[in-house]
Amino acid sequence: MKRLLLTIGLCMAVTAAFAQKKAVSEAERISKDPKPDFNEARTQIKGALENPETKNEAKTWYVAAKVEDTQFNSESTKQVLGQQPNEPVMYDALKNSLPYFLKAYELDQLPNDKGKVKPKYAKDIKSTLTANHAYYVNAGAYYFERQDYKNACTFFDQYLEIANLPFFAGEKVAVRDSQYMIVQFYSAISATQLGDSEFSIKSLVRAKNEPYRQFEVYQYLFTEYELKKDTANMIQTLKEGFDLFPDSNVFILNLINMYIHTNKNEDAVKLLNTAISKDPNNPSLYQAMGTLYENGMKSYTDAEKYFIKAVELDPENPFALSNLGRIYYNQGVNKLGEANLISDAKKYAEEKAIAKDFFQKALPYFQKAYEKEPESKEHMNALRSIYYQLDMGKEFDEIDAKMGQ
Repeated sequence: MKRLLLTIGLCMAVTAAFAQKKAVSEAERISKDPKPDFNEARTQIKGALENPETKNEAKTWYVAAKVEDTQFNSESTKQVLGQQPNEPVMYDALKNSLPYFLKAYELDQLPNDKGKVKPKYAKDIKSTLTANHAYYVNAGAYYFERQDYKNACTFFDQYLEIANLPFFAGEKVAVRDSQYMIVQFYSAISATQLGDSEFSIKSLVRAKNEPYRQFEVYQYLFTEYELKKDTANMIQTLKEGFDLFPDSNVFILNLINMYIHTNKNEDAVKLLNTAISKDPNNPSLYQAMGTLYENGMKSYTDAEKYFIKAVELDPENPFALSNLGRIYYNQGVNKLGEANLISDAKKYAEEKAIAKDFFQKALPYFQKAYEKEPESKEHMNALRSIYYQLDMGKEFDEIDAKMGQ
């Protein structure tokens, strides 16, 4: 009885395996029909991709790939004929075909029962992937324009994956041309829209060494590290960005801020001195140095020197004007605070007069900054306080009234 059951079991296994092999052949036949039913072909091949008897055969995966590729070709041919293809269907088939082709190629390279490698499908797989390669760019662009960044990223990455396949080494498909660099860039940009910093960083790091829109890539990369609060990589990214783009203020100014926030003031001063030596007429660099001395090094004297230079180079810039005005204003406030602690009337008057001098020095800079930016609350607040300290009642009332509007 046991032997009979064993025999029945073996027969069932053989029958199941035969059925799956038949399903592979049926899927292949359907895909070759003049009007193929692709859904039926997929249904036929699905079981064979999972069945232990057929899932390790190159033909199974090759047929699955050809089903997808045939549907892709049936739609893409419409484009050639000037007809409108069903683009989502076309591109889905293209996307689905690649993993099947790659698995078929892998299994096709395995030795047979005699220990020899005799691939049956490798040549056609390489030929098909070569012919379809550019379509992955088209698909990525199609979805990118529709803000479907997940699909855009998938297709751009598939394009790059094909170009990096070992069996294409030395062939035209693998050339790192301008299109390859463009695809890397847009793959990275798509990745940044998916809310996955790790994935975004991986894509951006891959793209950052290519000479295509590196400036933007480094900015995106810094932002991703910033979201992760990864200070070390934020600083490293800014350093690399500054080395590549020394004429831009973006990286150096952010790097200065990073150094200040991490108490690396000496590094910040050294970096700014290097930048100033390369670009001595750049007012932004002097503003950054002034801010560093003001906030990081706590030296009003040095801050004043650099803010004066920034105003000399860009006398109409309200930011530079208010920076210099603030240096005088803050010193006036500090001096006034010291005076209020003095009980001796004469000494108090002397210290208050010094404070008043600082407010007087701050006044023209804030007035001019206010002329340039009349809606700035910062400028108005500073002026109201200065007018009060200098007993400028009329001016105080005017600005106070405006602020109350």
